[in-house]
Amino acid sequence: MNKPVYKRILLKLSGEALAGTQGTGINNQVIAQIAQDVKSAFDTGVQIGVVIGGGNIFRGVAASAQGMDRASSDYMGMLATCINALALQDAFEKAGIPTRVQSAIEMAEIAEPYIRRRAIRHLEKGRLVIFGAGTGNPYFTTDTAASLRAMEINAEVIMKATKVDGIYDKDPKKFPDAKKYNEISYIDVLKQGLQVMDSTAISLCMDNKLPILTFDMGVAGNVLKAVCGENIGTVVK
Repeated sequence: MNKPVYKRILLKLSGEALAGTQGTGINNQVIAQIAQDVKSAFDTGVQIGVVIGGGNIFRGVAASAQGMDRASSDYMGMLATCINALALQDAFEKAGIPTRVQSAIEMAEIAEPYIRRRAIRHLEKGRLVIFGAGTGNPYFTTDTAASLRAMEINAEVIMKATKVDGIYDKDPKKFPDAKKYNEISYIDVLKQGLQVMDSTAISLCMDNKLPILTFDMGVAGNVLKAVCGENIGTVVK
């Protein structure tokens, strides 16, 4: 059996990951595949927290750029993450993973309020916890929420699941000569303006020495490989 090298991790999923090739909305086949991948990692005994984005439904920054009030559009984005969190919960439980959703915006009928100690207790009892509604504050991205929640639950690493197999010095889809990093420092990510996570999230991780592993979610089995310490993706530390 595969042995995890981490006791507790925070998995960051983008909302776009749930949409698959259709770009928007929720693709049931894609979400079922994600659930199976997470289940194989969960079965190793690692404790998993998940932060989900909302970009497949609504993106606050984009709406703000078109003239909508930034705070209002960000709150709409937070509600989009809660829709995704419920969809993920359904898929995870169908895959056999006991799951709880905690929301930073109170909505008692569909999710628990975010309470740090309760979240940690769920993890210790062998439940996966999905954190919805970002940080609960406008102007902060779900990347920042992932960094914050990871530190609050004492996760050992943030695993950022993306559509690319790591961090490159430039866009590998546009530039065939793009160079991939196996390891890179927080400072270099900030200096080079690499689009791993936003600068607030990177700075937060740097100040608290929390490593970030980015890898391609599109490859089946990658979550398990990441949890077991195989050399995939790029580590920021």
